[in-house]
Amino acid sequence: MGWRGLLGFEYGIVQAPLGPDISGPELVAAVANAGGLGLLRAPDWESPDYVRGLINKTRSLTDKPFGIGVVLAFPHEQNLKAILDEKVAILQVYWGDCTPDLVAMAHSAGVKIVPQVGDLRGAKQAINAGVDGIIVQGREAGGHVIGQDGLISLVPTVVDLVGNRNIPVIAAGGIVDARGYVAALALGAQGVCLGTRFVATEESYAHPTYKRKLIEMDETEYTDVFGRARWPGAPQRVLKTPFYKDWRSLPPHENETNQPLIGHSTIHGMDREIRRFAGTVPNMTTTGDIESMAMYAGQGVGLIKEILPAGEVVKRLVEGAQILIKQHFN
Repeated sequence: MGWRGLLGFEYGIVQAPLGPDISGPELVAAVANAGGLGLLRAPDWESPDYVRGLINKTRSLTDKPFGIGVVLAFPHEQNLKAILDEKVAILQVYWGDCTPDLVAMAHSAGVKIVPQVGDLRGAKQAINAGVDGIIVQGREAGGHVIGQDGLISLVPTVVDLVGNRNIPVIAAGGIVDARGYVAALALGAQGVCLGTRFVATEESYAHPTYKRKLIEMDETEYTDVFGRARWPGAPQRVLKTPFYKDWRSLPPHENETNQPLIGHSTIHGMDREIRRFAGTVPNMTTTGDIESMAMYAGQGVGLIKEILPAGEVVKRLVEGAQILIKQHFN
């Protein structure tokens, strides 16, 4: 039916690795316990002992398999070694080349590797490298967006490219409910990856104000206003908050380095200053001008009406998809 057996998990539902630390052990374990694939997010700096701690804490909350996401654009070699030493089920990688050497390294540790791609070139590279699955991200997605194509054209193109190889294609971008799940299956995907919907859960480590905005607001915009210095060339999709509307036309030469301090946060155990336009979303520890911080969200945010337990999100996706297929497509 398209929702069972994905990469060995009960359901074809993936919870995206939400940065910088929004998908912590509590969220990932809740998704895993509900039968989905939960993904931790590794720090964007080398901290292998902390990574081991994240993995061990998650294991204390679930006996089910789970994974961890690594952004290849940032220092990651020591973190990667820790992840493979711990033999998590899935290594998810993003924003960098998924090479045959990286795939071989993961496989030699008994770890499956799943890159996230945003175009045909990335998909071809992943297939040739011998990956275990591919997350295909459309421009509808929240957070940092790697490609320009929409899901409705990109997913079937990648599905055709994969052909009869045993590489499941997982659709990501703007999907928040069972209708989006079934639409992705119709495009040929074997699963879906959700970010924004899982930010708006009880177990998410997002700041309560951020969660509330996801319920209250329904408009997003693709921009590069946030994090230009820290992560250049990495556009993002954000909520159209009053702060963003005021600053959406920020001159290209401006970035966060010369901006005033607007808050503080503890991220992966490190105390961090947050400057205006930094691109750091507020987590549970964040203090300061929360309303002026980046709030990433996908285009489906307007369909999110309540904060739910993560397990309930998985349950509603699966049961809703089954009902839709039975009622309309059998």
